Amino acid sequence: MELAVSNCYPALREPQGPTESLIHCLQSLPEYALPPGELSIVFVDDPAIATIHAQFMDDPSPTDVITFPPAPEMQSAGEIIVSVDHARARAAELNIPFARELALYLAHGWLHLLGYDDRNEPDRKKMRAAENTLLNALDQLPQFPDFQFEGS
Repeated sequence: MELAVSNCYPALREPQGPTESLIHCLQSLPEYALPPGELSIVFVDDPAIATIHAQFMDDPSPTDVITFPPAPEMQSAGEIIVSVDHARARAAELNIPFARELALYLAHGWLHLLGYDDRNEPDRKKMRAAENTLLNALDQLPQFPDFQFEGS
């Protein structure tokens, strides 16, 4: 799998390394592996994700993560767009590390690319269980992916 990371959030410092570590871990889990192709991950702010949300889902509100499905005919494993603003606010609200919340959003997007859904309660339960499995796998890494901000 090829990984393309775009950082459109200037205060997020060098997300390439932590993102590669996270993706390598997730892709190593056979039951959660994505199909071959390029995986695009984009880090944005709330206004940018709200624009994408409005354009593609007819909802102008900001959200945590948006995914675009794999397109094997185009050698794409899919795209995950993550709101760094949303992750920062939610991490502060829950008093948890920002890196953990951002990793959750990436895992959540990853699961959407695998066909998981969270629109109804039974599907949401399956997705939450899978998110926990993925986060537990990340916890086994020598170092949890450490997303940081400039000056931190």
